[in-house]
Amino acid sequence: MLPTEDLFVYVYVMVDDAIASGAVAIPPRPGPRRPAATPSCWPSRWCGTCRAAAARPPSWPRSPGTGRTCSRACRTKAMASRRIRWLWGAFEHFRTHLAAQLPADDCQQIDTSALPVKHASRVRGPDGWAGPNGLAARFGRDAAHAEWFYGFRLAIKTDLGSRIVRAWSIVPAAVNERDVATDLLEAGPRPRDLLADKGFNGAAFAAQQAARGTAVLVPPAKDQRRSMPPILQKIIAEWRNRVEASFGEITDLMELARHGAHTFWGLLTRTAATIAAHTLLRACLAAA
Repeated sequence: MLPTEDLFVYVYVMVDDAIASGAVAIPPRPGPRRPAATPSCWPSRWCGTCRAAAARPPSWPRSPGTGRTCSRACRTKAMASRRIRWLWGAFEHFRTHLAAQLPADDCQQIDTSALPVKHASRVRGPDGWAGPNGLAARFGRDAAHAEWFYGFRLAIKTDLGSRIVRAWSIVPAAVNERDVATDLLEAGPRPRDLLADKGFNGAAFAAQQAARGTAVLVPPAKDQRRSMPPILQKIIAEWRNRVEASFGEITDLMELARHGAHTFWGLLTRTAATIAAHTLLRACLAAA
């Protein structure tokens, strides 16, 4: 295990190399370029956060300060917050860059998981949790915890072996999972076999995917598994646990379930960053 300080340096250098090589493209912002903040332009009314950000070592990215007074609301923190929200696309570029370094499995999995944004008891009508194309927070059923939630769903497509996320999406809380699978399968090469949960079961969906070269494998129901040999029950349980393990790493270990976002765009950025970090973790383990 790397010390935390070395891990941050390793990730920083990797991201910097990806940006320098053009693998991760960050489009320039419109408007005139602003100079970096230096001690000579520190107004007396700058807050401590502005001064600390401007005084960071030259080996790290320059401060997002504007050289103006922060007045009562710190402009440095506001600009940093806006830039972080805009970087969700860069996180996704970085993830695809990492994932492309490893060949995709012939067998992949698709599933969805609850992504709450507010406790269900605190919903009092329309709010600001809205994204593009009419996507908005709604009520949905979390089958894993047998409870209702308010928010969205996170859908992911992962390799069966390495569990690397090959495609992901934030979708409505109550959604037809077969439609989600159809969209995720459009990203990247189609797998030979697709392992899915019972929510993706359907003769029409299976026939549609079979016509495109993908066999949909849905685990049998509980009453069917009881009549199977123990070795088959163990294999089926292991298959089912792989995608659940990926969700556990993303939502629990990396704390996406406690994202702390206040808007959809903040949630999108945190999700993209978390999945990029998970991809980096799985890629490093696969290369070890």
